Amino acid sequence: MQDPHYPRYQNNQDSGYQDYQQGYYPEEQAEPQLDPAMERVRRKMIRLLAVSIGVMLIGLMAVLVAVVYKINRAPETPPAEEARSDIPGQAASAPAKPEPPKLIESQINLTPGTRLLSQSLSGNELSLETLLPDGGTELIIYDYRESRIIGRIKLGNVE
Repeated sequence: MQDPHYPRYQNNQDSGYQDYQQGYYPEEQAEPQLDPAMERVRRKMIRLLAVSIGVMLIGLMAVLVAVVYKINRAPETPPAEEARSDIPGQAASAPAKPEPPKLIESQINLTPGTRLLSQSLSGNELSLETLLPDGGTELIIYDYRESRIIGRIKLGNVE
């Protein structure tokens, strides 16, 4: 059964779509006019929409102008280079002639047969991961400035 409002080509194939905006549905009535109160509300809403779009465009333009200004503005003076220390934990200073770092000599007493698995340095602290002779693992946290062990953490299975 063929719909009289659904167009077909001359070879009796479908056009592929129905387009109600092209007048294929003549029984559809045109929209009735709004009453005056609703028409005033609609106009106010359109005016509000136009004002909102205008404000948004002005804001967008202000942001774009600020970005272009920041990109094109050259710094007046180059920033001064900050003095940095090559040794972690030392305060940064800018002496006329750099001094070599002080030699730190220290010894950590470990149980005989203990093997060092890894180490990590952070500030004044040295973290050592060791393998104990009994097969367990122990973390030793050592402050090399004060030459003392801060903590020992044994790792193992909970029994």
